[in-house]
Amino acid sequence: MSTSKTLIKALALTAAFGIAAGCTPKTQLLTPGAADEPVTMGLSGSDFAQAASDAVQSMLASGAVDRNDGKKHVMVVSTVLNDTMQRIDTDQLVKKIRVDLLRSGKVLTTTAIGLNGAEDKMTQAYAELSQSRKIDRSSLVRQRLTAPNMSLSGKIIQRNNRVDSDKQLVEYYFQLTLTDLANGLAVWEGETPIRKLGSAKGTSW
Repeated sequence: MSTSKTLIKALALTAAFGIAAGCTPKTQLLTPGAADEPVTMGLSGSDFAQAASDAVQSMLASGAVDRNDGKKHVMVVSTVLNDTMQRIDTDQLVKKIRVDLLRSGKVLTTTAIGLNGAEDKMTQAYAELSQSRKIDRSSLVRQRLTAPNMSLSGKIIQRNNRVDSDKQLVEYYFQLTLTDLANGLAVWEGETPIRKLGSAKGTSW
């Protein structure tokens, strides 16, 4: 192949790569709830944030987590079921609720007790340190775990409804219950509905 043809081919390839690069969409950093955030038929981070905020505001307004003795409630997270058609991590909702409740100064969350054992596995590991000869036992603090007196449980439900041949309505319900473990009574219950209207041709998961 001649030098001129090789040069022309190289320039053509360079131009092609340049055009392709120019057509590639730029990566954007989106703020949850911002006007430029894409709206999907599935659940988004903004949906979880809204559901968590609604739950905490309702819980605080109800007085269910108020105490008159200057102490704080200790809450354990029970089970939050995913009854939707999507593979979602319910911890995304629970985490936001825990953060907001902690900021309220009225509720603490135990990470040492749960249905499936300790959330923070270091709690159990620390209890076993006293059996190790490598540990200076004088540096160990006496472990006294605080039992919870409240439990948070709930469910996320999805319902799909065909509006017409072109549109479908997808409804999500975030249902939560706060139970007083001393007597087993629900001291607060809340439900946040999120409804989305979109194309019937698309899927919501």
